Amino acid sequence: MFSKIFEGKVYHKRFKPKIHELNYKVCSFLFDLDELDQLDKSFKLFAYNRLNIVSFWNKDHGTGEDKPLRPYVENILNEAEIDIEGGPIRLLCYPRFFGYVFNPLSVYYCYSKDENLQAIIYEVSNTFGERHSYVIPAESSSDGVIKQKCQKSFYVSPFMEMNAEYAFRMVPPQDKISVSITQSDEDGTLLKANFNGTETPLSDASLLRILARYPLMTVKIILGIHWEALKLWKKGLKLVTRPPVPSHPVTLVSSSNQMEPKS
Repeated sequence: MFSKIFEGKVYHKRFKPKIHELNYKVCSFLFDLDELDQLDKSFKLFAYNRLNIVSFWNKDHGTGEDKPLRPYVENILNEAEIDIEGGPIRLLCYPRFFGYVFNPLSVYYCYSKDENLQAIIYEVSNTFGERHSYVIPAESSSDGVIKQKCQKSFYVSPFMEMNAEYAFRMVPPQDKISVSITQSDEDGTLLKANFNGTETPLSDASLLRILARYPLMTVKIILGIHWEALKLWKKGLKLVTRPPVPSHPVTLVSSSNQMEPKS
């Protein structure tokens, strides 16, 4: 199976108006969307669309509906004129632990049948229950690193202005994974964030070990977000007014980095 666990660290550094850093140990799961039913049958501690200690639910992603994710992903890829011809779609995210989950960022790696990465979808959620996705073609490079850019169009941090650009530096999942995001404005770098992880095979034994190493991880993520926000507020950062969500839930980005929002 291609589904697996990646253990590692999330690191954020904010550069202005105040310097602020955080570093947390986490584990992310890579789910091949075509393997979810098989995973449900193979492991006692994991379930698909039903309660268990660790579980994955369709409604935690995409449109928020209880529908399979592959048709949803293929539909927005088709809107972007990207045809993976039935190739694998693998989603890097946090699963539910004891029925609870929050994913600030979920990443879909979309491959052709011959395992060539065709596109990456960045699915961003904020703490106000809103969600937006950026769909960007993946252009190959000699060093295996995927570099992409797009304009920010969705409100995430209450301390970060909307007028900014994202630069992604991605090492697609193999035995290791790297997700790096730099947010900048016209005056320079605002924020650098990254997750670097190492593969752990998915099994009941590894799930038990993960639960021991990262107890109540969803609570840790949610409390961590609010704890860091409190520290930023105490440092004197001003709140940014939350704008309405984009009229279209998906932003399509061409290879030349020109955005074209579509529904």
